[in-house]
Amino acid sequence: MKARAILVVVLLLAAALGAGAWWWTQRAAPASGGAIVLHGNVDIRQVDLAFNSAGRVTQMLAREGERVDKGQLLAMLDTQRLRQVEAQAAAQVAAQGEGVARLEAGSRPEEIAKARADAEAARVDAANAARSYARLRDLAAKHFVPQQQADDAGAAAEGAAARLKSAREALRLVVLGPRKEDIAAARATLAANEAALEVARRDLAEAELRAPSAGVIESRVLEPGDMASPQKPAYTLALTDPLWVRVYVPETDLGRIRPGGVAEISTDSRAGMRHRGWVGYISPTAEFTPKSVETREVRTTLVYQVRVFVCAPAEGLRLGMPATVSIEPDQPAPAQGGRAPDPCKSGA
Repeated sequence: MKARAILVVVLLLAAALGAGAWWWTQRAAPASGGAIVLHGNVDIRQVDLAFNSAGRVTQMLAREGERVDKGQLLAMLDTQRLRQVEAQAAAQVAAQGEGVARLEAGSRPEEIAKARADAEAARVDAANAARSYARLRDLAAKHFVPQQQADDAGAAAEGAAARLKSAREALRLVVLGPRKEDIAAARATLAANEAALEVARRDLAEAELRAPSAGVIESRVLEPGDMASPQKPAYTLALTDPLWVRVYVPETDLGRIRPGGVAEISTDSRAGMRHRGWVGYISPTAEFTPKSVETREVRTTLVYQVRVFVCAPAEGLRLGMPATVSIEPDQPAPAQGGRAPDPCKSGA
């Protein structure tokens, strides 16, 4: 009696295993025409779009469900303060640029001429003071004038000689022009001002929020009047370019498909419509059947992830939608050294 019960259990287990194996082979078995049929979903890729700076939102130009192109303007912040900062930085650059140009040009001919005239006037004054001192010194020696008067004339002559020396040094400096260190410092200040202007312009540009890629506005989080920040998204963008279907191929069929192979994609919502695609990625590593397609019978089955790109994304394919992919097995590979044909242009 006990042996009979064991036999019944063994037969039931064998039947269950056989049914599970049959289901799996039927699921991934070639369809009519020998095609490999795989099931998956249009991959969902989302991007949270936020401003790179804080400010008050003045415009929200896109609506939920709207298709947008790469670079399209989506929203704007208040830019009044940022424009004033940019104008101030531009004025500082202009002023410092003129200062650098003045130093690089050196002394003007008029400045050199004035310095020469000042030096000549100082020479005349020094010569006159020296002659006056000589006369008064002789008169003081003969006691015709007080000695104090002669001493005062001597001090005046020394002062005139010193002024002459100063005027000649000033002339030499004017002829030499500005020091190279002063020019280098002025150029460095100009570079710092230009960097500040670039930052101001970058801040002004970042007051505009643009689409990083083509897609569909999935959600609009902010409204005009809200305060924006880098930590607070303004939109959620669903990426649609490129668009691909993520499927999983069993190890038994892995060697029958190749990257670049032509595929056809269909959905239950539009059964008669087929989209042309191509195998763009085959995972190099195996994984357990993902939970999105897992059943009790295939929990431990190893599969390989495959991305099938859509040649021309159509309105009929939406993110997350279940899709069926049909791939003709054993498609010929391009000749060694040859160029693979474009799967979106080649014939079926």
